[in-house]
Amino acid sequence: MVPSQSLGPDPVAAVTPVASAFHRSPALPRGFALEGVDLSRSLYLLPTGIVGGEQAAAAVVAGHGWPIADGTLAFTALAVILRRPGGGATLSIAPFAEAVTWAEREHPDLCRHVSDCLHRIGRRRPAWGGVPMETPVVMGIVNVTPDSFSDGGEAFGTEPAIARALALIEAGATIIDVGGESTRPGADPISPEEEERRVVPVVRALAERGIVVSIDTRHARVMAATVAAGARIINDVTGLAGDPDSPRVAASGGAAVCLMHMLGDDPRTMQADPRYECAPLDLLDQMEERIATAEQAGIDRARLCVDPGIGFGKTAEHNAQILGSLGLLHRFGCPVLLGVSRKSFVSHLSQGEPPRQRLPGTLAANVAGLDAGVQILRVHDVAETVQALRIWQAMRAGA
Repeated sequence: MVPSQSLGPDPVAAVTPVASAFHRSPALPRGFALEGVDLSRSLYLLPTGIVGGEQAAAAVVAGHGWPIADGTLAFTALAVILRRPGGGATLSIAPFAEAVTWAEREHPDLCRHVSDCLHRIGRRRPAWGGVPMETPVVMGIVNVTPDSFSDGGEAFGTEPAIARALALIEAGATIIDVGGESTRPGADPISPEEEERRVVPVVRALAERGIVVSIDTRHARVMAATVAAGARIINDVTGLAGDPDSPRVAASGGAAVCLMHMLGDDPRTMQADPRYECAPLDLLDQMEERIATAEQAGIDRARLCVDPGIGFGKTAEHNAQILGSLGLLHRFGCPVLLGVSRKSFVSHLSQGEPPRQRLPGTLAANVAGLDAGVQILRVHDVAETVQALRIWQAMRAGA
């Protein structure tokens, strides 16, 4: 037998464990003061114990579970997360029926808050950008850029970009996300005019073929030009905060909108020591503000999708904590988009792999997202993701 020391360090043991975002409590909180408290920013619900297929249907019928987006998944337990005055948060988990009874008995305001959250979590998601949301879909990435972090230059130019998009559709993508500006950390910005020059011909050519096109941009001018060219979705990494004209332009164009969370609004500086009191909850509070801004601009919530913005103003630990609590995002009653493809958190939590060697970690995070009820997976590797999705669906259907 080969001595174990000759095998080198254990790569799994070498990984630093990720600290939990929440302190665990054995019982649901009781008797806390609600006078003057904004429950939406102090008490949060995380669906857990998620099951699918016949298990989900049986749990809902028996009153032991609640559906996610009126679909094939349901949760049978509920984690109640309470912000602590000195920072951090406490998490308590109870069976679904017990948590509902607790809310009803604890306080009328709490009962209303929990009821409102549950109904937003459970309601059916309308079609987004014309795409039904009853089952998860794959969004394929086409970067018409020379400097994107993992595929820069591969689809730089109108014809290569169109060819890449058609190949991704053939591989099973439902939506094509076209971007003309790299938003990786430290990337040099380009002018909206140059971005428009890169993406408009691609968007128009794909839209003319009947393909659902999303435009990945933070500039109002590019939003307007590409929606006019046929884009059905605006995907803004700044959540419509990067350009003062973006909310108005997005509202008037009629396209669906994906609001992504990013700490700050500048990709060049987003990774400069990002800090949160509690990353998953801070993200929710900031996303609530972005949704309110969008609605005030005239964008109906039925047109919105939310994206936690993995890798945008977050450390690897922040990303892991957010991925471990994705179900929190269902509180908005919108489809949830997850974009983890080839991102650096995979290598930071693993063995430092370069972007093209991060597919296994990407698939692991995406399957975890599916288990949490995510509706849209934004990826570079479409064929591999579609295969994983189909196996996941078959396993869930047979549960």
